[in-house]
Amino acid sequence: MTNSQAAISARNLTLTLGTAEAPVEILRGVDLDVMPGETLALLGPSGSGKSSLMAVLSGLERATGGTLEVAGQDFVGMDEDALAHARRGRIGIVLQAFHLLPTMTAQENVATPMELSGESDAQGRARAELEVVGLVHRLDHYPQQLSGGEQQRVAIARAIAPRPDLIFADEPTGNLDAATGHEIVDLLFARRAETGATLLVITHDPELAKQCDRVIQLGDGVIASDTKR
Repeated sequence: MTNSQAAISARNLTLTLGTAEAPVEILRGVDLDVMPGETLALLGPSGSGKSSLMAVLSGLERATGGTLEVAGQDFVGMDEDALAHARRGRIGIVLQAFHLLPTMTAQENVATPMELSGESDAQGRARAELEVVGLVHRLDHYPQQLSGGEQQRVAIARAIAPRPDLIFADEPTGNLDAATGHEIVDLLFARRAETGATLLVITHDPELAKQCDRVIQLGDGVIASDTKR
């Protein structure tokens, strides 16, 4: 039974990859409720299943078994096209690798996903969001003309501009130096607070984890500990 009030509600969530002859269990029965507006840090050693869990919760990967409701929608029962449609405008994702399109300017990188969703003023929204993250002077610059920190700011602007209910961030400071990383974390949390979104972030940084309402430790595909602050 899932929690209908939760932004995310998972029961006995499993993910098995590989072949039928040689299956690899990545997630081995995850139970998790995340409430609207909550900030949650996901910690665990390499190979514990953190990125796989985030991929399943965000609809980038389909679970093998169990139940999963995200914003009231049954993510386990959806095919890939339905999951893509469910993510659009509702889920923002910030990754360690910035995944900006190299042939598009900063403004175009932020605006294009909104245009695909039918947003009427995507360019205006993109410009406004880039101004908020301190890049109004970089609107027409291409990714290769931007520093790593600036590229991650564009990625955050792209994730938040549609005002999603859920934001997922997988090691968002992993490719940045410490000082720039702290700036990016502060920016991410500030933008989340202003929009009221639910935030799940994978990190190895204990300082980042301390900023979250809740810290979950993952180990060997299951939740090892769940601590609310």
